[in-house]
Amino acid sequence: MKKSDYLKWDAYFMGIALLSAERSKDPHTSVGACIVSEDNKILSVGYNGMPRGCSDDEYPWDRNSENELDAKYLYVCHAELNALLNYTGTNMTHAKIYTTLFPCNECTKALIQAGISEVIYLCDKYAETPSVIAAKRMMKSAGVRYTPYHPANKKIQLDL
Repeated sequence: MKKSDYLKWDAYFMGIALLSAERSKDPHTSVGACIVSEDNKILSVGYNGMPRGCSDDEYPWDRNSENELDAKYLYVCHAELNALLNYTGTNMTHAKIYTTLFPCNECTKALIQAGISEVIYLCDKYAETPSVIAAKRMMKSAGVRYTPYHPANKKIQLDL
C-alpha cells in the first residue's frame, strides 16, 4: 500500500518558497517565491535581496530613515521579481507562482507581463496598502487568479 501522508503539490511548492525565503538577509521580512509550470515543474525560485553585484553589507537594510537613500526600499529586489529574473527558459505562460507574501504592484506588473496565471500566497499582511490594492486590481483586470494558501498542517524538520 502506498504512503498516504505525502506532500500535496501546493504544500510542496509553498515549502520551496518558504525554504527560499531562508536565503534572504533582510532582518525584517524574508520572502520566498517559486514559479511552477502547468505540469508541476519548478521553473524558478527567488527571495528578496540585493541585486547581483550590490553588496548586502554595503547597502541599507533599514525600513525607516530620514534620508530615503538610507532605507532598503530603493535597493532590494523582491522575491517574485528575482524568481522571474532567475528564469532561464522562454515561456512562463499559464505558470503559477507560490509566494510567502502577497506581491506588490511592481512585481505584479512583471508577473502579468510574464504570463503568470495564478498567485498562491501565504501571507497578505499589507492587504490595506495602496501597493497591494493596486496589485489586486491589476490581477483582476488581467485575469490572474490570486488564492490564499491553506497550510497542510504538516511539520517537516530540516537538519541542515
